[in-house]
Amino acid sequence: MIGVDDRRTVVVTGASRGIGHATAKVFLERGWRILTCSRDDVPPECRRDPNWTCHIPTDLGDADSVAHFVEQANVILEGRPLHALINNAGMSPKTPYKERLGCLNGDLDAWHDVLEINFFAPLRLVRGFAAALHRGRGAVVNVTSIAGHAVHPFAGSAYAISKAALSALTRELAHECAALDIRVNAVAPGEIETAMIQPEYEVMIPRIPLERMGSPQDVASAIFFLCSPDSGYITGSELWVTGGQHLY
Repeated sequence: MIGVDDRRTVVVTGASRGIGHATAKVFLERGWRILTCSRDDVPPECRRDPNWTCHIPTDLGDADSVAHFVEQANVILEGRPLHALINNAGMSPKTPYKERLGCLNGDLDAWHDVLEINFFAPLRLVRGFAAALHRGRGAVVNVTSIAGHAVHPFAGSAYAISKAALSALTRELAHECAALDIRVNAVAPGEIETAMIQPEYEVMIPRIPLERMGSPQDVASAIFFLCSPDSGYITGSELWVTGGQHLY
């Protein structure tokens, strides 16, 4: 349970690996208490950190599972403030042959699955934690993608469109949540070295002005900035974390 102290609290989705895990570690290193969810369990070494308050296995593609997570997390909060919500979890399905799923191929059910996790889950979570975020004058950060702004050679259409929708949701939420003293922003990563990156992504490096892929830590640091007092007058913005790739 969360102790009565001055430490700030953050909810991070998709925290078992990649950007989500790096984000959880950044907040932990800065003394925040964290509540996390993902389909997988968290690594044992993270569970030993006393600030890692609770991890709740959750299927963000299932509305009932999301509702259960919100309910359990609010019980753990016990009416205390929530200072940040990081909507990081996402999925980008491909064909069995690793082929990019476009608009004209693939099962439409896969589109529903992508939109449930990449778009509807963040919406449900902001609704579910709005009261706690209001108490904390908190910040929401949605993890979008460079693929939501231009056709990407490897990211599928469903993924790209869901991220474009999440960018629009960020804008709309920023407008509505301002009355609750909640800031809502997004980070749009480019090519980040996670499990989603395949060898063929190496051809993208010449299109990156900084001439390297980003790390999960690069994105996590940007997310933390948008939750910190240093960004206290920023809302409705989308921060590119692309090494300059979005310039082309």
